[in-house]
Amino acid sequence: MKSSPHDIAVSVKNLERRFGSFIAVDRISFEVSRGEIFGFLGPNGAGKSTTIRMLCGLLAPTGGSGTVAGFDLRKEAEQIKSNIGYMSQKFSLYDDLTVEENINFYSGIYNIPKNKKIERKHWVLEMAGLTDQKNLRTGFLSAGWKQRLALGCAVLHEPPVLFLDEPTSGVDPISRRQFWTLIYTLSGTGVTVFVTTHYMEEAEYCDRLGMVYRGELIALGAPEEIKTQMVDDRIFEIQCAHPEKLLAKMPEFPEFSDAFLFSNTLHVITNDRNLTAENIRTRIEQEGWNISRVEKILPSMEHAFVSLIEKRDRTENAREAVKR
Repeated sequence: MKSSPHDIAVSVKNLERRFGSFIAVDRISFEVSRGEIFGFLGPNGAGKSTTIRMLCGLLAPTGGSGTVAGFDLRKEAEQIKSNIGYMSQKFSLYDDLTVEENINFYSGIYNIPKNKKIERKHWVLEMAGLTDQKNLRTGFLSAGWKQRLALGCAVLHEPPVLFLDEPTSGVDPISRRQFWTLIYTLSGTGVTVFVTTHYMEEAEYCDRLGMVYRGELIALGAPEEIKTQMVDDRIFEIQCAHPEKLLAKMPEFPEFSDAFLFSNTLHVITNDRNLTAENIRTRIEQEGWNISRVEKILPSMEHAFVSLIEKRDRTENAREAVKR
């Protein structure tokens, strides 16, 4: 069932941004529903930041159209800025100010009504767990505490859409997990969260993902959908007595495109959809190996990410070969 226009928080169609002859964002299209956690993945230089700058009303599109929080990207950039929250990996906090002074500063920036400032300040302090540290200089906070304070400051004005650009970079795993708990809480209240990340495990936390590469959107869907339906590769786990010795023999098996050790097992990759675990066991045992177990496993998000990029490169190389 399609979402109604009122349920769509972000919508772009054939969005494009050129810098001279260079195409940074190449006609991408997608929609993000209200309250959804949408992940935006891609290597450095893929076009993620340029896309976010356009969605935040900071950069005009060269082509295409779109809306954020119901406002037009081309005509209503100022309204978009007033109706979104934004947080980068640098947190945008003032280390010389106390925790409370940072909150007061952003309350002024967002023009929060005087009768609501105290309520919102208390909410941020409680949400971030900083009530007892409100008079502490922000520069003395750990990266995890700064992260939560920055998130609170980004949503002081209760925006319907929140953009998070690499928000967990440089923080420890426990702080990262706590931060995602806050994201889930915000999403549960109807806030749409648009997040870029380089951490593959964080991609699994998102409701849906968009993978961007060389300015193009190369995959769009739920994490499980991307791993199971959009990746041609099939991965099998092989358990045997000496997996490192079997790895050395993998070039003798043309049905496998790659292989690598994983703990005390061997993972083999094939793009032959007809190959089964039993086929693989039989094939390897024919060469004199004693195999105790072969099992098909789900690709990791990292593998899906790399596989889709390689698939895009192969397609592009084939096109260039035809032109020549």
